[in-house]
Amino acid sequence: MSQPVVLIAEELAPSAIEALGEGFDIRHVDGADRSALLPALAEAHAILIRSATQIDAEALAAAPKLKVVARAGIGLDNVDVPAATARGVLVVNAPQSNIISAAEHAIALLLAVARRVPEANSSMQESLWKRAKYSGVEIAEKTVGVVGLGRIGQLFAARIAAFGTNVIAYDPYLQPARAAAMGVTLVDLPTLLATADIISIHLPRTPETLGLIGEAELRTVKPNVIIINAARGGLIDEQALADAAREGRIGGAGIDVYVTEPATPENPLRGIPNVVLTPHLGASTEEAQDKAGTAVARSVKLALRGDFVPDAVNVQASGPVSDEVRPWIPLVSRLGTVLTAVGGGIPSSVVVEVRGDLAAEDSSILQLAAVRGIFGDVIEESVTFVNAPTLAAANGLTISATSTSEIDDYRSSVTLRAAMPDGATRTVTGTLSGQNQVAKLVEINGRHFDLRAAGHLLLVAYQDRPGVMGTVGAVLGKAGVNIQAAQISQTVSGRAAIMVLRTDAAPSSEILAELETAVEAEAVRAIRPAD
Repeated sequence: MSQPVVLIAEELAPSAIEALGEGFDIRHVDGADRSALLPALAEAHAILIRSATQIDAEALAAAPKLKVVARAGIGLDNVDVPAATARGVLVVNAPQSNIISAAEHAIALLLAVARRVPEANSSMQESLWKRAKYSGVEIAEKTVGVVGLGRIGQLFAARIAAFGTNVIAYDPYLQPARAAAMGVTLVDLPTLLATADIISIHLPRTPETLGLIGEAELRTVKPNVIIINAARGGLIDEQALADAAREGRIGGAGIDVYVTEPATPENPLRGIPNVVLTPHLGASTEEAQDKAGTAVARSVKLALRGDFVPDAVNVQASGPVSDEVRPWIPLVSRLGTVLTAVGGGIPSSVVVEVRGDLAAEDSSILQLAAVRGIFGDVIEESVTFVNAPTLAAANGLTISATSTSEIDDYRSSVTLRAAMPDGATRTVTGTLSGQNQVAKLVEINGRHFDLRAAGHLLLVAYQDRPGVMGTVGAVLGKAGVNIQAAQISQTVSGRAAIMVLRTDAAPSSEILAELETAVEAEAVRAIRPAD
């Protein structure tokens, strides 16, 4: 069997290649060279990029086998995420990889501007001694305004607070209590602009944040304010900032990012005293590059297996997946596979019922996990967390969720309740048991079980009578299939029963037919192990 092709389009840390490990056909291409990139994409199952490679609709159209685009960094300005989502292609990045480096670079820019370091260095390199000309300002006791208190903004705030500063912040999505716990006071943007001695921007570039600080806003700041942008180009109007600096309406600026990158010779910020410019160095540390490469390499391995990828940006869940929810994802996918086997086909609708402690979490990702399991064994197309909603819609499956803290037997459980096309109702329930969170199947169609949900499973529905278990064991034994565990559960009234067995191998279709005849079974279903 041929190995998946992983295309590396830009230079990555050696550790990224090591993290991929064996089992992949690793190829290299210059992602900035369009004439080389497009043909190379034809065979690619995954592509690893940084900032120079454009993965747009044209590139995606040239990559019929592509399953994942992995950006070794935070920003995704060079990836057409909606187009990738429409194609069922997973997009991942490394959101935690460069946050320390970016926060530290913002501090470095601030200190360079405050103490006139670049100009003083240039003067010294020319054998000049101009102490009086390059007098700076202290950071201590200044009011620092942080625009955007996300991961990097929080790191910056913590570091700048150590200088003995008063930190205020503008972030409309952060609760005041959370900011107060960090020693930061939340204010609105006009107040921050008018009050701060130092302003550092830490926002993503979105339609809402583009041009956030322009000519009008820069007319409201203090005359000696220092402005830092090591986040994204375009958040500050470059011409307006250049005009303010030249006219002496601000004390200085440190800029690492630009509307157009590489920054052109005509960029208005060039050649202005006490405006320090760096070529997008926020993530340019050995540590950040190492973290980014290894993070996306691990994500590629998960994505090519069809598993959940924590750093996916285009999975349709309503929020980040918590540590409490994540262990339930493979179990619920497994329940979906069991549900399809029990129902004998794809349901018309499924409700994911979450009970117990888990109900307090955002568990919307479990709906996608259920869909992945439901379709995993019945269609040829690979089912991922990206294309699961599309597949459900195309196959007439509607999926919804309910949750309640009320539960009797377990701390938490998840039930998939399906309506079949013939009007019948089918249910399967699972839980995570014990300190090791062992995935267990605990209910099928109202019958109770306590069986590990791992490995090869065999379901036999029949009318209970003496000798059936022995007959099943004899048929499987003759075929060399070992029974590792087995349970039988009857209905409360009547003799209808379901036997669930865990075996060491998958019984062939001939064995399944023999079993059905031997025990006069209503149904015999084999369920393969999870991927």
